[in-house]
Amino acid sequence: MDTGYGLHGTVEGKQVQIISEIAEPRRGHERHVLHPPPHADPGHVCYRLDAGSLRKTPKHSCDGESDMMWVSAFPFFFFSATFLHPGDCGNRLRAAKRLYDDLLSDYNRLIRPVSNISDKLTVHLGLKLSQLIDVNLRNQIMTTNVWVEQQWIDYKLSWDPNEYGGVQMLYVPSEHIWLPDIVLYNKYESFFAIITADGNYEVTLMTKATLKYTGEVEWKPPAIYKSSCEMDVEWFPFDEQSCTMKFGSWTYNGFQVDLKHKDQNPGSNIVPIGINLKEFYKSVEWDLLEVPAQRNEEYFRDEEFFPAMDVPYPDITFNVTLRRKTLFYTVNLIVPCVGISFLTVLVFYLPADSGEKVSLCISILVSLTVFFLLLAEIIPPTSLAVPLLGKYLLFTMILVTLSIYVTVCVLNVHFRRSSTHKMSPWVKQVFIDFMPRLLLMRRPEIAKHRPLEEELKYLDYGYNELDFRDSYMMPRINGPGGDSSPLRSLRLGIREELYHQTGEDLSSSRRNYSPDILRAIEGVQFIAQHIKDDDEYNEVQEEWKYVAMVLDRLFLWVFTIACVVGTCGIILMAPSLYDTRAPIDTQLSDIGRSFEHFAV
Repeated sequence: MDTGYGLHGTVEGKQVQIISEIAEPRRGHERHVLHPPPHADPGHVCYRLDAGSLRKTPKHSCDGESDMMWVSAFPFFFFSATFLHPGDCGNRLRAAKRLYDDLLSDYNRLIRPVSNISDKLTVHLGLKLSQLIDVNLRNQIMTTNVWVEQQWIDYKLSWDPNEYGGVQMLYVPSEHIWLPDIVLYNKYESFFAIITADGNYEVTLMTKATLKYTGEVEWKPPAIYKSSCEMDVEWFPFDEQSCTMKFGSWTYNGFQVDLKHKDQNPGSNIVPIGINLKEFYKSVEWDLLEVPAQRNEEYFRDEEFFPAMDVPYPDITFNVTLRRKTLFYTVNLIVPCVGISFLTVLVFYLPADSGEKVSLCISILVSLTVFFLLLAEIIPPTSLAVPLLGKYLLFTMILVTLSIYVTVCVLNVHFRRSSTHKMSPWVKQVFIDFMPRLLLMRRPEIAKHRPLEEELKYLDYGYNELDFRDSYMMPRINGPGGDSSPLRSLRLGIREELYHQTGEDLSSSRRNYSPDILRAIEGVQFIAQHIKDDDEYNEVQEEWKYVAMVLDRLFLWVFTIACVVGTCGIILMAPSLYDTRAPIDTQLSDIGRSFEHFAV
């Protein structure tokens, strides 16, 4: 029984194992140590094969690694048998050596192994994906680590195990036998554009091939392929990519070498799970959703050898559907962009008197430009589609640009004066009367100046509290109410000047006042008019400021709604957000489960 590293058999009713490796013979003799397999009973018996004779050895002599000298009977290949009997181990070794010489002594590896030149050789192809190394979005290249599993029948390499000591399987260097020239190629219109690892079309590591006595040859070389993949960046970073790996014979047509998938059912060219994922190391950036394989045939006219018919060229196309894991891009790109876009709303909440509204807008615009440059380093320079994140950044930049224009307009309204702009009645009706109620705003009460008569009244009371030590300096004047204080006469005169609404000529009433009083009245009139003009000026200015405040509140709501709707409308339109398919790599890979079991 073959265990992958030696022969199992029975000697005197006990299980034994012989290991063949290369070592230096001791004392000029070849020595083989037979020991039980790992699952044998502890009370085993060791046997030593010296010069073809099998004899029993004490148990302690085979316990030490130094006493177990393993010698290979022949290089580069291994053999297996079903039973091992005493006395024929040397015959088995010599039989395997003779088999190797008989198979490959007259073998021509350059000729297609068919008995008739018109016969078709069928090659079964499969892939075992070990690792998804990289998906280069900018250069549109997918790098994978795979095992290319190939099986075919070579009638020249078949034998009868009974004629060779029961040897049923042989490992030989792949350079010594015929190999199908299966390469990775991608079809572009009618031309073949090859993109493989390090510029090589085929497998570069020539591992050993497995030969079975039926003539079946199995070859599983590892390879790292860089395959071209047309990337769709429309939904980046919530994107799904579908990459293909197309394998076919570079030299032979379909009449000479027929290519089929190793798991392909008769009558069907599609294999739902066409890639073996049992030893796949899960990617930290991508989930594998589907790995189907399909056999295709393309026909071309060969004018030299087949002028009257189209020649088929079969290929096996492996389709790898990937879905990006979005946590990294959500944390490092989406969340900062959303935060920056909502900073645009705060521009309209910032008071206009602060003088920082435009500076905040410019800072937001500069930060978005930095994100645009970062995005340009990731996505391919294509004009076929704008990525989802690019759309969102573009939308945010438009909002920020509009906010700059709106902020400038609001500041223009805020700093308007009655000397430069006259407020229209419709502006008062819309932005002072109607819009504040709609926006749930309440205008604060404006502190108005007291009438001049009231001011003078308080002034008169202040003077009455004095001792009137200086009253002799101002002559007493008989007013309408009789004798009064000079200040009261002044107050009555000012009232007559400011509030008397009759058409009586005031010049006659002023004749009763002294020149000093008249000059005082004129000064008070000037002050009163200045205060009145200043009140009107401030009132118009406050109205313009209030209109600017209403505009800020209006655009605060408008831009908030625009940011929320735009963010949800752009980000949530990605189809992958609604794709509930479970990744198949977590279901089919044994490596992840073995790691979890080891951790437990």
